[in-house]
Amino acid sequence: MEHLIGLVILALVFLAGTIRPISMGALALGAAFLVGLTLYGVDADGIAGGFPASMLVVLVGVTYLFAIATHNGTIGWLVDAAVRLVNGRIAIIPWIMFLVPCALTAIGSATPAAVAVIVPIALSFARQYRISEAMMSVLVIQGATAGGFSPIGIYGIIVNGLVQAAGLQVSSLALFGGTFAACLLVAVAAFLWLGGLSIVRKGTTGTDAAAGGPAGGAPPAGGRPAPTATLTVPAPVKTAAPAKPKGTVRLVLTLAGILTLVLATLVADLDVGFTAITVAVVLSLIYPADGKAAAGDIAWGTVLLICGIVTYIALLQKMGAIDWLGAKIANVNAPLLAAFLICLIGAVVSAFASTTAFLGAVIPIATPFLVAGQVSTTGLVIAAAIATSVVDCSPYSTMGALSVANAGEAAKEEVFRSLMRWGMGLVVLAPVVAWSVFVVVPRMW
Repeated sequence: MEHLIGLVILALVFLAGTIRPISMGALALGAAFLVGLTLYGVDADGIAGGFPASMLVVLVGVTYLFAIATHNGTIGWLVDAAVRLVNGRIAIIPWIMFLVPCALTAIGSATPAAVAVIVPIALSFARQYRISEAMMSVLVIQGATAGGFSPIGIYGIIVNGLVQAAGLQVSSLALFGGTFAACLLVAVAAFLWLGGLSIVRKGTTGTDAAAGGPAGGAPPAGGRPAPTATLTVPAPVKTAAPAKPKGTVRLVLTLAGILTLVLATLVADLDVGFTAITVAVVLSLIYPADGKAAAGDIAWGTVLLICGIVTYIALLQKMGAIDWLGAKIANVNAPLLAAFLICLIGAVVSAFASTTAFLGAVIPIATPFLVAGQVSTTGLVIAAAIATSVVDCSPYSTMGALSVANAGEAAKEEVFRSLMRWGMGLVVLAPVVAWSVFVVVPRMW
């Protein structure tokens, strides 16, 4: 009964934080304290043990470093370079931001690390050229997720290893192909729904400026574009453009710092957060004014929000509430229903917790059904992998949190709400679609 109560209180935390002007993170921390003491008999140290210190370091480190890069003009230089690279056709940029993290994770980089490196640059570009920051965030996250299930990607290694350990066989290429297709489908939907059509028409960044004003159809951060007579490429927002570089030496040193972050995290496998903080501190020592100005841009509100929710989820996991839910599913006698519930739990939990960690749990939960041969092994594994991973654009996942933290101040709330809608929508839709396509249809054959 205590597990059910804990899950119900979690739902109430989301409800209260949605309808009342209160920090959902603070509410979750208070709920974790009360639930831990009264329901589970866990003291404050035990509750604090679930606090995601590593996520805090990642959020603080990355936002601090890229705030410095924004203040000293490096981000503006990178944005201009990207525009020149594609000859001003900015509609191509969101798909570059999809493919780059995809390539990084496909060769073994951790998905949060790839997103941490790419998303600040992607969102800076989005702000300057009036592209939806929510759309750009979804494309970066789905790109990183799409590559993660390659045979040498971290997600792919985890899933294939667990399946083989259970004595089962699943095609690694089928897993990669199925998950990649799902992530690409989500990315295309986000591109179309969140304003991509407004930048698809032939044109360059100078089109609207030459016409005498900004494009009227530029979308807000999380919504669809307003109707327009023609679809044109939006001109840069002059008031929101990144600062110009403050000297060649400063630009070179900052670029070297970002490159150090990339190589240290994606090649040497060092911690993203601590590496970013170290680079930021070195730059701050050289240019104290940049560091002081950037310190105020650290996303403390986002840190409180994400860390509070994750702490509560960690308490439920530690006390066995998630395992209890899995055991209830194991007692379901209808194979198709059980398979659907596995996908649904994977989506719900992964939207608020570590996808990497839960991938290690969802496959063992499904193993009894797979061994019995009641459903397609390949189908259920692919469906569970899709449902568990595409929901990472939720603002409560590490990658979604990084997107919110790096969003522009004026768009931060809208980006959070938009990612919440996309994340929660995928929590509902992804299990249904993945289960129907990969479990139900093969069973009908």
